[in-house]
Amino acid sequence: MQLRQSERKQAKIKLAIQGSSGSGKTYSALLLAYGLINDWNKIAIIDTENGSADLYAHLGSYQVLSLKPPYSPERYVQAIETCVKSGIECIIIDSISHCWEFLLEYHSSLAGNSFANWAIVGKRQNRFVDAILQCQAHIIATMRTKQDYVLNQKDGKYIPEKVGLKSVQRDGLDYEFTIVFDIDSKHFTKASKDRTGLFTDKPEFIVTSNTGKEILDWCNSGIGLKEVKAMIESSTSMEDLIAIYKKYPTWYNLLEKEYSLKKQLLQVNQNIESSKILQNGTL
Repeated sequence: MQLRQSERKQAKIKLAIQGSSGSGKTYSALLLAYGLINDWNKIAIIDTENGSADLYAHLGSYQVLSLKPPYSPERYVQAIETCVKSGIECIIIDSISHCWEFLLEYHSSLAGNSFANWAIVGKRQNRFVDAILQCQAHIIATMRTKQDYVLNQKDGKYIPEKVGLKSVQRDGLDYEFTIVFDIDSKHFTKASKDRTGLFTDKPEFIVTSNTGKEILDWCNSGIGLKEVKAMIESSTSMEDLIAIYKKYPTWYNLLEKEYSLKKQLLQVNQNIESSKILQNGTL
């Protein structure tokens, strides 16, 4: 174990949009994704909503991965991995509610103690959540909310309006995301959770690609892969290289080759210097 000074690194956003059917979750997710990436070819939708992803093809040439039943956590994980291997930089999962509905049916099919069986369900759910959180791409996940209607007065008449309530997913899942946007039937959005501080206590707004650009600026404001790579290349001693490794351990897997090459170069230089000292008779 070792203490280190806190430091915010560059991040890939993990964002959720929750709302009732027809509130504009998919459309908003696409606008956010374009603001983040600025390249439709690097955006993909994992579609579980019966082809709804193709409804907005006029926006740009984004990729679609149609996910068919069963909507198991393992199939979602496989879909995420497929997108990453294809060079996708922003993955929209539309929606993750089907995964939870699958797990609820799975739980009801298990024999034995119902309470104990939730541990089995939880392990499968956790693998799915981990795949989202550890993904090296931006991820925007949509969640359906249980629908209800309220009566609002307009021009002296009471008109029923559809509203979203609790999201169809495991309780507490929203805590895993950096940002959670709640979108209503009129497409107005408000952040119910925001670790970035960009939307905290802000009034309702309509999501645009500029919203994605704001989030991208926040993501890029920390120390990132390129900065750590530059530090490795400019290091002049093994002590410097070890210090970089200890300070940014989360980047090691992605920079293992750079660390290895720099280590070899430093060792060669060290041997040359030692040889020079011996030849000069100073050692």
